[in-house]
Amino acid sequence: MDDTRDNPQTNEGRDEGRDDAHIGGRDEAHNGGRGERRHAGENRPASEVHPQQRNTGQDNATHEAQDNPQRAGSDDAAHGAHDDFRHWRVERGGDGVAVLTLDHASRSANVLDSAALAEFERLLDAFGRDCPAGVIIRSGKANGFLAGADVTEFTGLQTRAQALQKLRYGQNLMNRLEALPCPTLALIHGFCAGGGLELALACDYRVVEDAPGCRLSLPEVRLGIHPGYGGSVRLPRLIGDLPALNLMLTGRAVGGAQAKRIGLADHAARRDALDAAAAALLRKAPKPRRAPRLRRIPKIAPLRSAVAFFVERQIAKRVNQAHYPAPFHLLAAWCKARGGTLRRIEAEADSVAALFDSDTTQQLIRVFLLRERLKARARKSAPGRVHVIGAGVMGGDIAAWCALSGHRVTLQDRNAALIAPAMTRARRLFAKRLKRRAHEAADRLLPDPRGHGAARADVVIEAIIEDADAKRALYAGLEPRIKPGALLATNTSSLPLEQLARGLQQPARLVGLHFFNPVAKMQLIEIVHGAATGEQWLDAAAAFARSLDRLPLPVRSSPGFLVNRVLMPYLAEAMRIAGEGAAPETVDAAATDFGMPMGPLELADSVGLDICRSVAATLQRPLPRSCAEHVAAGRLGRKTGRGYYRWKNGRAVRSKSRAEPGRDLRDRLMLSLLNEAVACLHEQLVEDADVLDAGMIFGAGFAPFRGGPLQYLRDDGAAAHLARLQALAARHGEHFQPAPGWDALK
Repeated sequence: MDDTRDNPQTNEGRDEGRDDAHIGGRDEAHNGGRGERRHAGENRPASEVHPQQRNTGQDNATHEAQDNPQRAGSDDAAHGAHDDFRHWRVERGGDGVAVLTLDHASRSANVLDSAALAEFERLLDAFGRDCPAGVIIRSGKANGFLAGADVTEFTGLQTRAQALQKLRYGQNLMNRLEALPCPTLALIHGFCAGGGLELALACDYRVVEDAPGCRLSLPEVRLGIHPGYGGSVRLPRLIGDLPALNLMLTGRAVGGAQAKRIGLADHAARRDALDAAAAALLRKAPKPRRAPRLRRIPKIAPLRSAVAFFVERQIAKRVNQAHYPAPFHLLAAWCKARGGTLRRIEAEADSVAALFDSDTTQQLIRVFLLRERLKARARKSAPGRVHVIGAGVMGGDIAAWCALSGHRVTLQDRNAALIAPAMTRARRLFAKRLKRRAHEAADRLLPDPRGHGAARADVVIEAIIEDADAKRALYAGLEPRIKPGALLATNTSSLPLEQLARGLQQPARLVGLHFFNPVAKMQLIEIVHGAATGEQWLDAAAAFARSLDRLPLPVRSSPGFLVNRVLMPYLAEAMRIAGEGAAPETVDAAATDFGMPMGPLELADSVGLDICRSVAATLQRPLPRSCAEHVAAGRLGRKTGRGYYRWKNGRAVRSKSRAEPGRDLRDRLMLSLLNEAVACLHEQLVEDADVLDAGMIFGAGFAPFRGGPLQYLRDDGAAAHLARLQALAARHGEHFQPAPGWDALK
């Protein structure tokens, strides 16, 4: 159903030692205005110096070759012969500055996989022998700087020791980068995430692109881990402890201009001015910035425990520690951190390695890979012209999101008054997302009550009422007016395409683009194909979804498609239990305790009980009497202020006391959903079980830490769940009869 929330995976300095005890601290001595870098190990007790920093020249290379099994490359390469590098390019200008360009040979986006790190290690070896006047690290990819470490390399690790070895290898390279005796700079455009930002943090300076597409983040918490290449130590040192914790605990990204404001970047510039800004900064080589003293106060020992206690309480309001332990591990590591930079970085690796042992981390990594699989279905199409018909909540919000994503959009309805509320919502969205560039998106969205934009559009999206006759009547007048190469799409949430395509001259180009509400938040778009839909139009629809930064999920046309069909028995059972006298809070608690982001009754109220009845009718599965009674009395949920809950200011008003849900209640809810998921797989509505899991996670918020409904059944034991389902059928009725397909899961 629409209006499902994202699962809330936390879903947004130090006092010991001297402030200049960080690796690569710059001497106060100056030479012609440029400070000279001191080696990381100087003037520090031997116990504080990393073993690999106590060796120089050939001894250092030999030591690493013995201790580091991931070391690659020949001694010739270390001396500067880089012709055999596949992923890095090295250029030295007349000023002696070395420009390192990462352009991964086998990836569309840069990642720090073993091959790229091994070559980077050889470059550091070379710089240890012949250090340039400065180092600039940049990307050769148009789409961004660095997407981080290669998560797939962590999925095959069998032990905590293996994870620790891999983490410390990466940490050592970042430490060595930070320890170079010359100024270093990361030149960032597009995305810069995870290990990519950790590499940038190990540089002295960061120059970032001032553009909407530039996003810097440490999103590891969403994978069930936290930064592991030194980022959790270096970021607080740079911007302050509380701002750093906020970014790391939420995984939130910041744009280029904001990165400059908070101190994460030294300079923000347009793409065509980045090179000049980087060169100028390296020439000046000022002392690397650190967080102002006020922002370092929370790390002081007497305050740190109190700050950690307060932050932990805030986290616990949003996530269940049993389901998502990573943010709590990160906070504990920050609170317990002692000693110098290197010791803290080593403690960071210990914390992350422990998380790799957890089922949650493995499932969240799997979810990440499912996301990548959906993204790989199509390349993003270039921005074009989009015409949306129907300016209601869904149509208006689809139009706004298309304009925000760079498309030129015309929005049609019967008159300008019906379009006006959608335009108002769009302006609020643009102001929130684009700030000072909001006017650019606003200029791309035009009200079009007469529908003139349809003739010029590359994509035409119908988003009118869920009535097959009304939609067919619209298509009859629309099809002759649109371009032969234009994609014709419907945002129907449940009607089979075969019904809608009757009478079309080109039924092959009708595709379902089922967005979920709220459009600006939900990541999934179901790409629905009927019996007559042409492959080229499916590809075009998937590419269009990617242009909106959404995940395309191909689904065979069938009543309710995938997500709504799987959710409907779950919602119906919740309504049935409520009709038996259970409090809505108790019913919903059974689902949220399982890990769902929102209980089924709150979800039904949010969508609208009248909409739920309409979808159920399409599926030919009438909802229980309690729903019909609410609808008959005009209690439609959030939009009328009453439904299963009373609503105030857009929020459900809950009773403070409720009964604890029992095992039977949870089984009735969750097995209703799981049974329907098994049926959909058996009927081949989607390509395979992984795609079904992806659809339910990104479209319905199914608990990500469980890996999706079918993965959960496999991990938890399908046979045991089947036995409980059969017991429910004996106690509660035929609607619990196991669907075909369970045998394939045993």
